[in-house]
Amino acid sequence: MYEIGISDQFEAAVFMVGDFGPATRVHGHTYRLEAIVQGETLRADGTLFNIAVLQERVRLLAAGLHYQLLNELPAFVGRNPTVEVVAEHCWHELATGLRNEGLIALTVRIWENPQAYAARSGVL
Repeated sequence: MYEIGISDQFEAAVFMVGDFGPATRVHGHTYRLEAIVQGETLRADGTLFNIAVLQERVRLLAAGLHYQLLNELPAFVGRNPTVEVVAEHCWHELATGLRNEGLIALTVRIWENPQAYAARSGVL
């Protein structure tokens, strides 16, 4: 199995609803977004996927979340923007453009701080 990955980051604010202690107040994170694609075979040019294309897609996704209050974005309305939910959102956004590219799986990791992340993995 081959894999390639790209990372980017964005600043965003969130607040939680429910039993989340101080996290129920608006607070911010410097999120790190990692996207890893996997596949069984390389293309004729020796690559699994064009890493520049993956980098641009990750950059655009991060840019769309940068300096946002995630709770107000349509993808998060009515949901707590936990790091798991942010990972799920990013996975779906990236997976849409990666299907039918000869890849098998996509993993998205969202780090909400240097010690804690959530990931969403799935078959493309």
